[in-house]
Amino acid sequence: MQRIFFILLFVFLYFHLEAQEVGIRFGEMAGNNIAIDGVFAWKDSRIHADISFGEGIGMDAVYDFVVQPINAVDNLYYYMGVGLTILFGDEFKFGAVGEVGIEYRFQNSPISLSLDYKPAIIIFETTDFLWGNFGINARYVFNK
Repeated sequence: MQRIFFILLFVFLYFHLEAQEVGIRFGEMAGNNIAIDGVFAWKDSRIHADISFGEGIGMDAVYDFVVQPINAVDNLYYYMGVGLTILFGDEFKFGAVGEVGIEYRFQNSPISLSLDYKPAIIIFETTDFLWGNFGINARYVFNK
């Protein structure tokens, strides 16, 4: 059943949302530990969105207002942004999330790998600061 869900979600993202990158994220996210990850170009920045699973179903949407190359290494970028996070589980969580990370885009392959840190301030149902949200992302880059 989960395989069918992931396949249908991938097909939906591919044909309807025109994501530039779609993949998977491993790491802590407001109680969840795995996510479907998508990156959508928007003007000179991007929207980085996750649908996560674990203790419930969560969603993050981050506006990465800085996406810049690191000049010392080809195809290496850093990014940072802010957005919203929500978790539907045993406990409802809603709050703000920040993001800072580095991404490597392989030159002869449609794959990108990144490491990121996403601290969050939860304001509903309880107030909390989630500081340990480190993750590893592997994504397929479309139109490369």
